[in-house]
Amino acid sequence: MIEKIYTIPVNEAFDAALNAGHSGCPICAIYKKLEDIELDTILGAAMMEPDIRITTNEKGFCGKHFDMMFNMKNRLPLALMIESHLSQNIVKTLRGGIFNLSPKNKKFEKQKESCYVCGRIEKFSSKMLETTVLLWEQEKEFKEKLLKQPYFCLPHYSALLYTGEYTLSKKLYPDFAGNCKEVMVAYSEKLLADISWFVKKFDYKYQDEPWGDSKDAVERAIKFLSGYKDLDTLRR
Repeated sequence: MIEKIYTIPVNEAFDAALNAGHSGCPICAIYKKLEDIELDTILGAAMMEPDIRITTNEKGFCGKHFDMMFNMKNRLPLALMIESHLSQNIVKTLRGGIFNLSPKNKKFEKQKESCYVCGRIEKFSSKMLETTVLLWEQEKEFKEKLLKQPYFCLPHYSALLYTGEYTLSKKLYPDFAGNCKEVMVAYSEKLLADISWFVKKFDYKYQDEPWGDSKDAVERAIKFLSGYKDLDTLRR
């Protein structure tokens, strides 16, 4: 059964990807929206909720999300979370004795890979992927919408196939994978042609030829190969 709370953002992202002037992975757009929501929430009233503070004290944040929160200019909530994280987690561990600093203690190793925001996004993005697959299975209109998508980035293409494999029956999964592949083949072949033309344009023999769609081919290739990183840097 599809949870209705997830169908709206999934449909909105897939619809937006079909709008004029937009060419991007709809799953990346969902990820970006989830990220914005989580960052706005954690720097707002949620920061004062005891259960959330306990979790952020333990998990901390990755460098990317520390940077994003810092650049949101809402410094007081961020400072309060850092103060609490240092006090209740880092400093307490460092004061705990030599054993806590032993290589056998994996606390700080785990800390490097731990992030409250990443965990929240992963939880909800998994639900969005499942919803995408179920919408494809249950709604003909959505299946047609998926086939018209500009592309899926490679990380999210892989995630869709993985989700489809454990969500769909063995009979339906090949059709789903085939639909996704159809989108990917068309885009990747066009992207390869654009990149190849971009390279040729640096040969004097082609310098007077038009650029066509190749001027932004490098940016598009990075988005396709790597997925969402920073849409302010690689603008749609």
